[in-house]
Amino acid sequence: MDFNLTEDRQMLADTLNRFLGEQYPVEHRIKVAYDAPYHDPAKWDQLVELGALYALASEEAGGMGGTGFDISVVFEALGKTLTPEPFLGALMASRLLAAAGGDQDALLTGATKYAVGITEIDAPYELDQIATQATAKGDGFTLSGRKSTVYGGQIADVILIAAKHDDGLGVFAVNAADANVTGYGLMDGGGAAEILMDDAPATLVLADAEAALNDAVNAGIVALCAEAVGAMEVTHATTVEYFKQRKQFGVPIGKFQVLQHRAVDMLTEIEQARSIVIKAAAELGGDDASKYASMAKNLIGRAARLIAEESIQMHGGIAMTWEYSVSHYAKRLIMLDAQLGDTDYHLSQVMKGYAA
Repeated sequence: MDFNLTEDRQMLADTLNRFLGEQYPVEHRIKVAYDAPYHDPAKWDQLVELGALYALASEEAGGMGGTGFDISVVFEALGKTLTPEPFLGALMASRLLAAAGGDQDALLTGATKYAVGITEIDAPYELDQIATQATAKGDGFTLSGRKSTVYGGQIADVILIAAKHDDGLGVFAVNAADANVTGYGLMDGGGAAEILMDDAPATLVLADAEAALNDAVNAGIVALCAEAVGAMEVTHATTVEYFKQRKQFGVPIGKFQVLQHRAVDMLTEIEQARSIVIKAAAELGGDDASKYASMAKNLIGRAARLIAEESIQMHGGIAMTWEYSVSHYAKRLIMLDAQLGDTDYHLSQVMKGYAA
């Protein structure tokens, strides 16, 4: 199998890496990620102009990509700079709109910001536990319920909500202005929102949506895993560079064999993580997409924690300071595990698959 990127994807990766490397140094990321609106609207507009959103949608949907590998290229670049822009919500919304055959022009051009509300406090992962209810009213619907940790919801214009209705589980579009949206910052930067709806007017997007919702979640998992690989690469590179500069007993600590071995162990974990992302990306949209997405999320959750802990320990106290980049990379790597299902949940999903 050829693991090299195609010419188009390599061009996309080079463009994003160059832009984000210049425009999103860690000092800028720290400045914008922890205060409302928890991203940089000007940089978001520039990324949209670069066509980054088009890489997340298929040609049939008006984009120029949409495969697991296209998604991985975009999110790995975002992970390298810890970019807190609301791409995850846009990606998942694009998958749902594609399943419904809906027009994505407003999303891809950035004219309308989308988020996706699936998670509930009492239904963090399982779709069959969703309690949000849709009720037919005139020519449309109203929604009542609460969605928790809606990524990008703090700046969304439209939120695609998973809700129960007479025919099962559907996806409904709700204007943010018609719901009670409480935005907040996440511990590792970036933003999310709690969405409260009390007979909020809504438009049906997709009536039978379980398969589409699973696909959107799987795409989100591939994206997060690719983001983690990008963040792990930079964390490892920063640690190795520190080995060359920090001296003890008159020599760089990189001369010490035990630290060399630990750095190699980190690199091995990163390459294993990259391999499982490639597999999950290849399977996205297929019959086994959920299985490989869960495998990837479980492995990368464990690998990311190891990289975060090792980098902090081998740096020493400097890695815990706010000003030093490793502290922010380590925090993001740990918190990635909590998004769209943690290691324990996805291990249980893999076990269920094999038991079946």
